Amino acid sequence: MNLGVGIVGCGAVGRKRARALSGQPLIACADADVAAAEALSCAVPGAQVERSWEHLIARPDIAIVIVATSNDALAPIATAAVRAGKHVLVEKPAGRTRREIEGLSAAAAEARRFVRVGFNHRYHPALRQARALVDSGAIGPLMMLRGRYGHGGRLGYEREWRADPARAGGGELIDQGVHLIDLARWFLGEFPRVEGFATTYFWDMPVDDNAFLMLRTASSAVAFLHVSCTEWKNLFSLEIYGRDGKLAVDGLGGSYGVERLALYQMLPQMGPPDTTTWEFPQPDESWAAEFAEFIDDIRQDRSPAPGLDDAKATLTIVEHVYAQSGFDWMRGRAALGQ
Repeated sequence: MNLGVGIVGCGAVGRKRARALSGQPLIACADADVAAAEALSCAVPGAQVERSWEHLIARPDIAIVIVATSNDALAPIATAAVRAGKHVLVEKPAGRTRREIEGLSAAAAEARRFVRVGFNHRYHPALRQARALVDSGAIGPLMMLRGRYGHGGRLGYEREWRADPARAGGGELIDQGVHLIDLARWFLGEFPRVEGFATTYFWDMPVDDNAFLMLRTASSAVAFLHVSCTEWKNLFSLEIYGRDGKLAVDGLGGSYGVERLALYQMLPQMGPPDTTTWEFPQPDESWAAEFAEFIDDIRQDRSPAPGLDDAKATLTIVEHVYAQSGFDWMRGRAALGQ
Protein backbone atom coordinates (compact mmCIF):
# COMPACT_ATOMS: atom_id res chain seq x y z
CA MET A 1 0.00 0.00 0.00
CA ASN A 2 1.39 3.38 -1.04
CA LEU A 3 1.82 6.22 1.43
CA GLY A 4 1.01 9.64 0.01
CA VAL A 5 3.74 12.25 0.45
CA GLY A 6 3.60 16.01 0.83
CA ILE A 7 6.67 18.27 0.59
CA VAL A 8 6.94 21.61 2.37
CA GLY A 9 9.86 23.56 0.97
CA CYS A 10 10.51 23.27 -2.76
CA GLY A 11 14.08 24.51 -3.03
CA ALA A 12 17.10 22.40 -3.96
CA VAL A 13 16.62 19.88 -1.14
CA GLY A 14 12.87 19.61 -1.68
CA ARG A 15 13.48 18.86 -5.35
CA LYS A 16 16.01 16.16 -4.44
CA ARG A 17 13.48 14.62 -2.07
CA ALA A 18 10.80 14.64 -4.75
CA ARG A 19 13.07 12.60 -7.02
CA ALA A 20 13.79 10.03 -4.29
CA LEU A 21 10.45 8.86 -2.89
CA SER A 22 11.14 5.14 -3.41
CA GLY A 23 7.92 4.52 -5.29
CA GLN A 24 5.62 6.53 -3.03
CA PRO A 25 3.41 9.16 -4.75
CA LEU A 26 3.99 12.88 -4.30
CA ILE A 27 0.49 14.21 -3.65
CA ALA A 28 1.14 17.90 -3.05
CA CYS A 29 3.82 20.47 -2.36
CA ALA A 30 3.90 23.90 -0.77
CA ASP A 31 6.36 26.77 -0.53
CA ALA A 32 6.26 30.41 0.48
CA ASP A 33 7.56 30.98 -3.06
CA VAL A 34 4.57 29.74 -5.05
CA ALA A 35 6.63 29.64 -8.25
CA ALA A 36 8.99 27.11 -6.64
CA ALA A 37 6.06 24.90 -5.67
CA GLU A 38 4.58 25.17 -9.15
CA ALA A 39 7.89 24.23 -10.75
CA LEU A 40 8.17 21.16 -8.56
CA SER A 41 4.60 20.08 -9.24
CA CYS A 42 5.18 20.42 -12.98
CA ALA A 43 8.16 18.07 -12.71
CA VAL A 44 6.12 15.36 -10.95
CA PRO A 45 3.00 14.21 -12.80
CA GLY A 46 -0.09 14.35 -10.60
CA ALA A 47 1.44 16.50 -7.85
CA GLN A 48 -0.69 19.45 -6.78
CA VAL A 49 0.26 22.83 -5.33
CA GLU A 50 -1.19 23.80 -1.97
CA ARG A 51 -1.44 27.49 -1.13
CA SER A 52 -0.01 26.96 2.36
CA TRP A 53 1.76 24.29 4.39
CA GLU A 54 -1.23 24.32 6.77
CA HIS A 55 -3.50 23.18 3.97
CA LEU A 56 -0.98 20.55 2.90
CA ILE A 57 -0.68 18.87 6.32
CA ALA A 58 -4.48 18.82 6.65
CA ARG A 59 -4.95 16.66 3.54
CA PRO A 60 -6.25 13.16 4.37
CA ASP A 61 -4.49 11.64 1.35
CA ILE A 62 -1.05 12.56 2.72
CA ALA A 63 0.53 10.17 5.24
CA ILE A 64 4.11 11.51 5.21
CA VAL A 65 5.26 15.12 5.24
CA ILE A 66 8.80 16.06 4.22
CA VAL A 67 9.90 19.37 5.74
CA ALA A 68 12.73 20.94 3.72
CA THR A 69 12.59 24.59 4.74
CA SER A 70 15.00 27.04 6.34
CA ASN A 71 15.97 26.03 9.87
CA ASP A 72 13.59 28.41 11.66
CA ALA A 73 10.55 26.67 10.13
CA LEU A 74 11.67 23.03 10.51
CA ALA A 75 10.46 22.31 14.04
CA PRO A 76 7.21 24.36 13.92
CA ILE A 77 6.01 22.76 10.68
CA ALA A 78 7.12 19.26 11.70
CA THR A 79 5.35 19.68 15.06
CA ALA A 80 2.13 20.78 13.37
CA ALA A 81 2.39 17.86 10.94
CA VAL A 82 2.68 15.17 13.63
CA ARG A 83 -0.22 16.77 15.49
CA ALA A 84 -2.18 16.47 12.25
CA GLY A 85 -1.45 12.72 12.28
CA LYS A 86 1.39 12.63 9.75
CA HIS A 87 4.74 10.88 9.90
CA VAL A 88 7.55 13.34 9.16
CA LEU A 89 10.96 13.38 7.55
CA VAL A 90 12.48 16.66 8.68
CA GLU A 91 15.74 17.86 7.22
CA LYS A 92 18.76 18.28 9.44
CA PRO A 93 19.31 19.89 11.90
CA ALA A 94 15.55 19.50 12.67
CA GLY A 95 15.56 22.80 14.55
CA ARG A 96 17.76 25.71 15.56
CA THR A 97 18.13 24.59 19.16
CA ARG A 98 17.90 21.46 21.25
CA ARG A 99 14.85 22.94 22.95
CA GLU A 100 12.98 23.23 19.66
CA ILE A 101 13.66 19.57 18.97
CA GLU A 102 12.52 18.57 22.45
CA GLY A 103 9.17 20.22 21.72
CA LEU A 104 8.88 18.32 18.44
CA SER A 105 9.84 15.08 20.16
CA ALA A 106 7.13 15.53 22.82
CA ALA A 107 4.51 16.24 20.15
CA ALA A 108 5.53 13.17 18.11
CA ALA A 109 5.34 10.93 21.19
CA GLU A 110 1.91 12.27 22.08
CA ALA A 111 0.64 11.82 18.52
CA ARG A 112 2.35 8.41 18.19
CA ARG A 113 3.90 9.40 14.90
CA PHE A 114 7.42 8.75 13.62
CA VAL A 115 9.95 11.47 12.83
CA ARG A 116 13.12 10.75 10.89
CA VAL A 117 15.85 13.39 10.63
CA GLY A 118 17.50 13.85 7.24
CA PHE A 119 21.09 12.88 8.00
CA ASN A 120 21.34 11.38 4.53
CA HIS A 121 25.14 11.10 4.63
CA ARG A 122 24.78 7.83 6.56
CA TYR A 123 23.29 6.42 3.36
CA HIS A 124 26.14 7.19 0.99
CA PRO A 125 27.50 3.84 -0.25
CA ALA A 126 31.10 4.45 0.85
CA LEU A 127 29.97 5.34 4.36
CA ARG A 128 27.60 2.38 4.57
CA GLN A 129 30.36 0.04 3.49
CA ALA A 130 32.75 1.65 5.96
CA ARG A 131 30.25 1.05 8.75
CA ALA A 132 29.84 -2.59 7.67
CA LEU A 133 33.63 -3.05 7.71
CA VAL A 134 33.86 -1.53 11.20
CA ASP A 135 31.06 -3.79 12.42
CA SER A 136 32.84 -6.83 10.96
CA GLY A 137 35.99 -6.04 12.94
CA ALA A 138 38.07 -5.40 9.80
CA ILE A 139 40.10 -2.61 11.42
CA GLY A 140 39.81 -3.70 15.04
CA PRO A 141 38.64 -1.56 17.97
CA LEU A 142 38.28 2.08 17.00
CA MET A 143 40.71 4.67 18.37
CA MET A 144 39.93 7.93 16.60
CA LEU A 145 38.28 9.64 13.67
CA ARG A 146 39.23 12.67 11.60
CA GLY A 147 36.71 14.50 9.44
CA ARG A 148 36.82 17.51 7.13
CA TYR A 149 33.89 18.93 5.20
CA GLY A 150 33.56 22.19 3.37
CA HIS A 151 32.58 24.28 0.39
CA GLY A 152 33.57 27.66 -0.97
CA GLY A 153 30.27 29.50 -0.85
CA ARG A 154 29.13 31.62 -3.80
CA LEU A 155 28.58 35.26 -4.64
CA GLY A 156 26.04 36.70 -2.22
CA TYR A 157 26.40 33.83 0.26
CA GLU A 158 26.62 36.30 3.15
CA ARG A 159 23.11 37.57 2.29
CA GLU A 160 21.40 34.17 2.19
CA TRP A 161 19.26 32.82 5.03
CA ARG A 162 22.12 30.60 6.22
CA ALA A 163 23.98 33.76 7.21
CA ASP A 164 21.08 35.02 9.36
CA PRO A 165 21.32 33.66 12.93
CA ALA A 166 17.60 34.21 13.56
CA ARG A 167 16.71 31.94 10.62
CA ALA A 168 19.61 29.49 10.66
CA GLY A 169 20.50 29.26 14.35
CA GLY A 170 24.19 29.45 13.47
CA GLY A 171 26.56 29.20 10.55
CA GLU A 172 28.71 26.49 9.01
CA LEU A 173 28.74 24.41 12.19
CA ILE A 174 24.96 24.00 12.26
CA ASP A 175 24.88 23.59 8.48
CA GLN A 176 27.44 21.05 7.25
CA GLY A 177 28.91 20.53 10.70
CA VAL A 178 25.94 18.55 11.97
CA HIS A 179 26.58 15.93 9.27
CA LEU A 180 30.15 15.40 10.50
CA ILE A 181 29.05 15.28 14.14
CA ASP A 182 26.33 12.76 13.30
CA LEU A 183 28.80 10.54 11.43
CA ALA A 184 31.30 10.76 14.29
CA ARG A 185 28.58 9.66 16.76
CA TRP A 186 27.52 6.88 14.37
CA PHE A 187 31.00 5.39 14.43
CA LEU A 188 32.35 6.28 17.88
CA GLY A 189 29.29 6.78 20.09
CA GLU A 190 28.48 9.57 22.54
CA PHE A 191 30.82 12.45 23.33
CA PRO A 192 30.58 13.65 26.93
CA ARG A 193 33.67 15.83 26.45
CA VAL A 194 33.40 18.61 23.89
CA GLU A 195 35.97 21.25 22.96
CA GLY A 196 35.70 23.51 19.98
CA PHE A 197 36.07 26.88 18.37
CA ALA A 198 33.81 28.50 15.80
CA THR A 199 34.79 31.73 14.10
CA THR A 200 34.31 33.93 11.04
CA TYR A 201 37.41 34.43 8.89
CA PHE A 202 36.15 35.59 5.51
CA TRP A 203 32.42 36.10 5.01
CA ASP A 204 30.87 39.37 6.18
CA MET A 205 28.16 37.72 8.28
CA PRO A 206 27.38 37.39 12.00
CA VAL A 207 27.64 33.59 12.01
CA ASP A 208 30.62 31.25 11.76
CA ASP A 209 32.28 30.25 8.51
CA ASN A 210 34.69 27.76 10.14
CA ALA A 211 34.49 25.48 13.16
CA PHE A 212 37.06 23.17 14.74
CA LEU A 213 36.03 20.42 17.18
CA MET A 214 37.67 17.82 19.38
CA LEU A 215 35.14 15.37 20.76
CA ARG A 216 36.00 12.60 23.22
CA THR A 217 34.07 9.53 24.28
CA ALA A 218 34.11 8.21 27.85
CA SER A 219 36.87 5.79 26.77
CA SER A 220 38.87 8.68 25.19
CA ALA A 221 38.27 7.77 21.55
CA VAL A 222 38.58 11.10 19.76
CA ALA A 223 36.94 12.78 16.78
CA PHE A 224 38.82 15.73 15.22
CA LEU A 225 36.45 17.68 12.97
CA HIS A 226 36.78 20.76 10.78
CA VAL A 227 33.92 22.30 8.79
CA SER A 228 34.34 25.31 6.54
CA CYS A 229 32.67 27.51 3.96
CA THR A 230 36.07 28.90 3.00
CA GLU A 231 37.08 25.53 1.52
CA TRP A 232 37.63 26.94 -1.93
CA LYS A 233 37.65 23.48 -3.51
CA ASN A 234 34.69 21.50 -2.15
CA LEU A 235 35.92 18.71 0.11
CA PHE A 236 34.66 15.72 2.06
CA SER A 237 37.07 13.47 3.94
CA LEU A 238 36.41 11.03 6.79
CA GLU A 239 39.21 8.85 8.18
CA ILE A 240 38.47 6.15 10.76
CA TYR A 241 41.38 4.63 12.66
CA GLY A 242 41.32 1.22 14.35
CA ARG A 243 44.05 -0.75 16.07
CA ASP A 244 44.37 -3.00 13.01
CA GLY A 245 43.81 -0.62 10.14
CA LYS A 246 42.23 2.49 8.73
CA LEU A 247 39.27 3.43 6.55
CA ALA A 248 39.25 6.58 4.40
CA VAL A 249 36.18 7.98 2.68
CA ASP A 250 36.76 10.78 0.18
CA GLY A 251 34.28 12.63 -2.00
CA LEU A 252 30.49 12.64 -2.14
CA GLY A 253 30.08 12.84 -5.90
CA GLY A 254 29.44 15.97 -7.95
CA SER A 255 31.61 18.95 -7.03
CA TYR A 256 33.02 16.99 -4.08
CA GLY A 257 34.65 14.45 -6.37
CA VAL A 258 34.03 10.76 -6.99
CA GLU A 259 33.04 8.93 -3.82
CA ARG A 260 35.80 6.51 -2.76
CA LEU A 261 36.53 4.16 0.11
CA ALA A 262 39.97 2.82 0.97
CA LEU A 263 40.73 0.06 3.48
CA TYR A 264 44.29 0.00 4.82
CA GLN A 265 44.97 -3.19 6.80
CA MET A 266 48.01 -3.27 9.05
CA LEU A 267 50.35 -6.26 8.53
CA PRO A 268 51.94 -8.24 11.39
CA GLN A 269 55.33 -6.85 10.41
CA MET A 270 53.79 -3.36 10.02
CA GLY A 271 55.22 -1.27 7.17
CA PRO A 272 53.08 -0.43 4.11
CA PRO A 273 49.56 -1.83 4.65
CA ASP A 274 47.51 -4.03 2.39
CA THR A 275 45.20 -1.66 0.54
CA THR A 276 41.78 -2.23 -1.01
CA THR A 277 39.86 0.57 -2.70
CA TRP A 278 36.34 0.98 -4.02
CA GLU A 279 34.84 3.73 -6.18
CA PHE A 280 31.17 4.71 -6.34
CA PRO A 281 30.75 6.83 -9.48
CA GLN A 282 26.97 6.41 -9.66
CA PRO A 283 24.55 9.30 -8.98
CA ASP A 284 23.82 10.10 -5.34
CA GLU A 285 21.36 7.45 -4.13
CA SER A 286 21.52 8.37 -0.44
CA TRP A 287 18.23 10.30 -0.52
CA ALA A 288 16.29 7.34 -1.95
CA ALA A 289 17.94 4.82 0.40
CA GLU A 290 17.12 6.99 3.40
CA PHE A 291 13.49 7.43 2.39
CA ALA A 292 13.08 3.72 1.64
CA GLU A 293 14.23 2.96 5.19
CA PHE A 294 11.72 5.47 6.55
CA ILE A 295 8.94 3.62 4.71
CA ASP A 296 10.17 0.42 6.37
CA ASP A 297 10.18 2.17 9.74
CA ILE A 298 6.53 3.10 9.35
CA ARG A 299 5.40 -0.28 8.05
CA GLN A 300 7.34 -2.19 10.71
CA ASP A 301 6.37 0.19 13.53
CA ARG A 302 10.07 0.83 14.20
CA SER A 303 11.63 3.96 15.65
CA PRO A 304 13.66 5.75 12.97
CA ALA A 305 17.42 6.08 13.29
CA PRO A 306 18.73 8.67 12.86
CA GLY A 307 15.86 10.29 14.68
CA LEU A 308 15.17 13.14 17.06
CA ASP A 309 17.43 11.80 19.80
CA ASP A 310 20.33 11.93 17.32
CA ALA A 311 19.41 15.49 16.35
CA LYS A 312 19.25 16.53 20.02
CA ALA A 313 22.65 14.99 20.75
CA THR A 314 24.14 16.73 17.72
CA LEU A 315 22.73 20.14 18.61
CA THR A 316 23.90 19.75 22.20
CA ILE A 317 27.45 19.63 20.82
CA VAL A 318 26.79 22.54 18.43
CA GLU A 319 25.43 24.74 21.22
CA HIS A 320 28.35 23.87 23.48
CA VAL A 321 30.87 24.92 20.83
CA TYR A 322 29.01 28.14 20.08
CA ALA A 323 28.94 28.95 23.80
CA GLN A 324 32.67 28.26 24.07
CA SER A 325 33.29 30.52 21.07
CA GLY A 326 31.42 33.51 22.50
CA PHE A 327 29.32 34.50 19.51
CA ASP A 328 27.35 37.65 20.41
CA TRP A 329 24.17 36.25 18.94
CA MET A 330 24.33 33.42 21.48
CA ARG A 331 23.06 35.94 24.07
CA GLY A 332 19.85 36.25 22.11
CA ARG A 333 19.07 32.55 21.76
CA ALA A 334 15.99 32.94 23.96
CA ALA A 335 14.45 34.59 20.90
CA LEU A 336 15.16 31.38 18.99
CA GLY A 337 12.95 29.28 21.26
CA GLN A 338 15.31 28.17 24.03
